[in-house]
Amino acid sequence: MAELDTRWIQRFDNFKRAFLILENAVGVESPSVLEQGGIIQFFEMTFELSWKLLKDYQEMKGATVQYSRDVLKQAFQSGLISNGHDWIEALEDRNLMSHTYNESVAIEVIKKIRSKYFPLLAELKDTFQEKLDSKEEA
Repeated sequence: MAELDTRWIQRFDNFKRAFLILENAVGVESPSVLEQGGIIQFFEMTFELSWKLLKDYQEMKGATVQYSRDVLKQAFQSGLISNGHDWIEALEDRNLMSHTYNESVAIEVIKKIRSKYFPLLAELKDTFQEKLDSKEEA
C-alpha cells in the first residue's frame, strides 16, 4: 500500500510541473503558430498526467481501472472530479490533436483549453493539493 500511496504523490509532483508550464502557455495572448503548438502539446502532457494521477489514486484506494475513459468515469462517480462530460470531451480533443493536425481545429481546441479544460485541470490540482496537505498534517 505504501508504494501505491507514494506513486500518486510522485505523479502529482509531475502533474504540478506540467500544469505550471501549461498555465504559462495559456497566458500568451495572440500566440504564434509555434506557441499554439506548444499550448496543445503542454495540454496533452498535462492531461495525460491528470488521468494517470487519477488512476494511481484510485488504485491506491482499491479500485481497478485501466483505460483513460474508465478512469475518468470512475473518478467522476467517486467525486474526485466534477463535470464528467467536460473531462470526456477533453479526452476526445486530446486524442484528436495527438493524431492529426488541422489549424482550424487546433484554434478551436486552444479556445476550449483556455476556457474549459484548463479550469478542470486547475480544479484537479487544487483537489489533490488538499489531499496532499491533509496527508502531511496527519
